[in-house]
Amino acid sequence: PIDGSFMSLTRKEPVGVCGQITPWNYPVPMLSWKWATALAAGCTVVLKPAEQTPLTALYMAALSLEVGFPPGVINVINGFGETAGAALTEHMDVDKIAFTGSTEIGKLIQIACAKSNLKRCTLELGGKSPLVVFDDFEDIDEAVKICHDCIFENAGQCCCAASRTFVQAGIYDKFVAKATEMAKNRKVGNPWEDVDQGPQVDKESFEKVLSMIESGKQEGAKLECGGERQAKKGYFIQPTVFSDVKDDMKIAKEEIFGPVQSIFKFQTMEELIERVNNTDYGLAAGILTKDINQAITFSQAVQAGSVWVNCYL
Repeated sequence: PIDGSFMSLTRKEPVGVCGQITPWNYPVPMLSWKWATALAAGCTVVLKPAEQTPLTALYMAALSLEVGFPPGVINVINGFGETAGAALTEHMDVDKIAFTGSTEIGKLIQIACAKSNLKRCTLELGGKSPLVVFDDFEDIDEAVKICHDCIFENAGQCCCAASRTFVQAGIYDKFVAKATEMAKNRKVGNPWEDVDQGPQVDKESFEKVLSMIESGKQEGAKLECGGERQAKKGYFIQPTVFSDVKDDMKIAKEEIFGPVQSIFKFQTMEELIERVNNTDYGLAAGILTKDINQAITFSQAVQAGSVWVNCYL
C-alpha cells in the first residue's frame, strides 16, 4: 500500500527462454538443478551439455516427453562450446544464460551476454577452496576423513573440492601421516566394480592432472604418496598427497581437478585469513573447530560464496 489513491505492486513473471550450459563432472545432478529452477518459474529451457557427456541429457529430455512435458518446453542441443555454446549465449531470443564451468569460459559467456541483448547471466565457476583444521578439533580421525572425502570425491573432479587443506601446526605431522595412510588405502579401478575411485574423464584431463602433480614435485612439495598413473590402461591416477605445500606453488594456486590433496601448515588465525584469501577463486570454504568464535571469525573473513563449519558439502 502507498499513500493516495494509487496501487503499487510487484508482478513476478518468467524470465523467458533460459539457455543452460552444464559441465561433464555431474551430468544428471547439474541438469536437474538447472531444469528444476527454470521450469518451476515458468520458463522454457535450451540445454547444451558438455561434449564429453552428451547422452544423459538426451535421455532425460526423452523422459520429459514421456511424463507429459509439451514439446518445446525442454530442449537439448549437443555440440562444442565454441560453436553450439557460443550460438546459445549470443542468441537474441535467449533471455538468460546459466553456466557452470571454468572461470575462463565464464568470462567469455558474460561478455557474450552483454554484447547480445544484455541477457541475464548466472555463473558458477571454478574453485581452489580451503578447508581449515584447527588443533582444537577433538577427533583428528574424523577431520582427516572429512578432508579426504571432499578432495577425492569423484576423482577430484568437483568444482567445490577442498583442494587446499590447511592444518594448524600443533597437529600437522599427525594429520599428514593419517591423511597419507587413508589415501594409500583408497581403491582405484573400474567404477562399475567395488572401488572408491574411477578414472579422470578423458585424456586431456588426465594429462593435465599428471602435469600438475609433476609441478608439485619440481617446486619442492613433499610427495607423501601417489603421484603416478594407476595402470597402463585407462585414465586412472593414484590418490596423491603433498605436504609442505607453499602458497606460491602452482598446485597451491591453480585448479587441479584431480585426486590430489595439498596440505598446508598454519599457525594463527590472522596468518590463515590472509593466506586463504590470496587466491583468484571464491567458491567455497570450510573450517573444523570446536570454538564457535573461531568459526564465526573465519566464516565472516574468508572470501567464499559458501562456508561449511565442522562438515563439508
